[in-house]
Amino acid sequence: MLTTELIKLNNLQLAGKLVSDELLLGIQTSQRSGIGTEFEQFRHYVPGDDPKRIDWKLFAKSNQYLVRESATESNQQIRFVLDQSGSMNYAENGVSRLNYAKILLASLAYLANRQSDQISLYTLHEGAVQPVVPAGRSALQKIIATLEGTTASGSWRSTATSFPEFSRKQSEMLVLASDFLQVDDEWVNLIQRVAGPRREIVIFQLLGDQELDFSLRGFYRFQDLETGQELEIEADAVRDTVRQRATEYLNQLDEKLRIPHVRLIRTRLSDPIALVLKQFLLGS
Repeated sequence: MLTTELIKLNNLQLAGKLVSDELLLGIQTSQRSGIGTEFEQFRHYVPGDDPKRIDWKLFAKSNQYLVRESATESNQQIRFVLDQSGSMNYAENGVSRLNYAKILLASLAYLANRQSDQISLYTLHEGAVQPVVPAGRSALQKIIATLEGTTASGSWRSTATSFPEFSRKQSEMLVLASDFLQVDDEWVNLIQRVAGPRREIVIFQLLGDQELDFSLRGFYRFQDLETGQELEIEADAVRDTVRQRATEYLNQLDEKLRIPHVRLIRTRLSDPIALVLKQFLLGS
């Protein structure tokens, strides 16, 4: 289902479930029938795994060595982080960055919950990381309900942002949904501080087609969604400069985040969410 259609549903719980169900079919995960049913996921083969667990049918389709992993083998901490900065209100063709992020995180929350992972939700507002839904019973429904009512405003004001200290007894994954646009290096500094061997960080950088391609023509009034400042310019006159600076910025960001345990996934608001998550889950 296309992202615009999901957003028109105006029902985050239904949208997240639809995407997660589509993903389960797409990546050929399965459930064993009968008592003690356990959800299974695929992960990449690592030295030490029994080669018999490799799914050769999936290898023929994806050219990747993937092994099955049951819920009892997974059960990791997954902490979802939603950027609430004003720039998340940016929209193209009826799809806002904030709504895209909500559906993306809701879909992943459904999948993680089916794997019996411990899930929780954090937001980043005005530079401060705030815990909003702790792990525990009914965490999934609380996360969906909280995401449903979340709005975006303000800018990054703090220079000393950090995440709450997490348990190091089991593996953890931080999943961030943001435009990852920064004035200085506030995002990069934060990620570099918290990345570590037992904490994998996955960043979904959500950008519009115009932010990446800038194919506008004529006069436009642009507004900074975080400061409210406005600027009127002729798009044709600045197109080459905007494209060049955008390319330079993204290349620099790629380089700075090329560190262990961090994965940056650049996503367009026009990309179907199910396809984005399928590529993420299959490691492509």
